[in-house]
Amino acid sequence: MTPVTLALLAVLAVSLLLTAYAYFLYPAALWTATRFVSSPEPTLDADDADLPTVSLIVAAYNEEDVIAEKIENSLELDYPDEKLEIVVFSDASSDRTDEIVRSYADRGVRLERIEGRVGKTECQNRVAEMVDGEILVFSDANCMYEPNAVRRLLARFDDDVGCVVGELRHTRTEDDVEGESLYWRYTRLVKRLETQLGSVVKGNGAIYAVRSEDYVPLPADAMSDFAEPLAVRENGRTVKYAHDAVARERTAGSVEAEQSRKTRMATRSWHTMAQHVGLLNPLNYGWFSLKTFTDTVLWWSTPFLFAAAFLSAAALWALTGSPLAGLVAAGHLALVAFAAVGYYLDRRRSSVPFLFHVPHYFLVGHYSLVVGVWNFLRGENIVTWNTMNE
Repeated sequence: MTPVTLALLAVLAVSLLLTAYAYFLYPAALWTATRFVSSPEPTLDADDADLPTVSLIVAAYNEEDVIAEKIENSLELDYPDEKLEIVVFSDASSDRTDEIVRSYADRGVRLERIEGRVGKTECQNRVAEMVDGEILVFSDANCMYEPNAVRRLLARFDDDVGCVVGELRHTRTEDDVEGESLYWRYTRLVKRLETQLGSVVKGNGAIYAVRSEDYVPLPADAMSDFAEPLAVRENGRTVKYAHDAVARERTAGSVEAEQSRKTRMATRSWHTMAQHVGLLNPLNYGWFSLKTFTDTVLWWSTPFLFAAAFLSAAALWALTGSPLAGLVAAGHLALVAFAAVGYYLDRRRSSVPFLFHVPHYFLVGHYSLVVGVWNFLRGENIVTWNTMNE
């Protein structure tokens, strides 16, 4: 076997192994480890009079279509009215969002308009200083909470816990992006396993809570729902996941809409991780460093691992005629072909069968990751956000 063949074989083996670890072996290892850990279901036994005060902070930018529904949903939460403060911040909205929020002032809902279109993270920093709650709960305007969501978040707080991440589920409509629903089901599983073994790595903007004393003001270009749990962990506090604190949100109406959102998320995530790179040091953070590396750097690098696997397999097949290498290369080409069919059907607004939709969504997600790392490497970031309808 020539040195070139050996090198190609090594690249193929490593890229396939790392990809398999990121997607399958890591969750399997977490699941195996949790078999040896006892994790009783938490309960919030405090009387209403002993419950902490909560500030529910809702992010809004041009959300006139959903903000009334979100406020009504928040007012119906199973939490004492005198203990719950509802604050909506408007990041310089230009539609009727502010007017609608003000119409609820007589029911205790407060509007904080932030001028200058400064982005969600900077808005959160400012509003966190304006509210009085012992617990800050952050939400998006298009996310509807189940009635007991806040209580279930609070049930996870103990002396060591500084942040609790809730569970985001997607409502099903005829316009659902099924690939997105699969992705979220996968990430929910990983979070449920991670929290049994210490801290979770990632939050989500739909539903997470932070002790006011543990809240860390963040750079404006940081991705708040990712950066805040990391910052809390850096300060020595634990970040837990509450699978029964449920928020519901519709998926975007098309794969292309998801691509735009995922590109923004990938770009901001790389910048955020660079600001918290110290968490990758196992000497300081132990197994949490492995979780962080797997859930971030390795996961976001899978497009390049796929490319390395395909190119090395194609080269090996051309040089040696290896059936195994040919099979790997053919598998990659089949994935692209199925995704192309899914793209064609989606562009025609046709119903896309699951067999073609998932590869399409998968490759769009990987393309977004590539664009995200490219934006990061050239110093570009995306600070503001738009609604799904814009």
